[in-house]
Amino acid sequence: MADPARAAKLAQRIKVVVAEALGRRVKDPRVESITITDARVTNDLQHATIYYTVFGDEVAHSDAAKALEKAKGVLRQEVGRNITVRLTPTLEFVADQIPVNASNLEELLREAKRRDAEVAALAAGAKHAGDADPYKGDEPDDVDEEDFDDEDAAR
Repeated sequence: MADPARAAKLAQRIKVVVAEALGRRVKDPRVESITITDARVTNDLQHATIYYTVFGDEVAHSDAAKALEKAKGVLRQEVGRNITVRLTPTLEFVADQIPVNASNLEELLREAKRRDAEVAALAAGAKHAGDADPYKGDEPDDVDEEDFDDEDAAR
């Protein structure tokens, strides 16, 4: 079993090799809009999961998945030529959900900012329900020393 550091290095190398092979070896026009975002390899170096994104609509996403599945053999052959391990890992392609999640987060942040602006606008014209200083006392501000007895002075 390989160590995780070696698996991570191999994953980065596989990511680069697959990205280059998509542009150079695969002649399918459906792979032109694919971007390889990440790759992960199991610790035994037998299986590689490659994450990708596709620029376009749902049809482009499904076409890209079909094209990657069709080109899997060519890509695995290219990986085998360019890495230095005894056995070439199997390849699995997974659509990356990070752009979708990022757009959802951006929408939530815009909504929160809009609500904060509404609250700030309401707070700008707000007045206190009662007096401005509800803790006003009836005692005078100047205090005479005669009001203290000897016990208070000893403390």
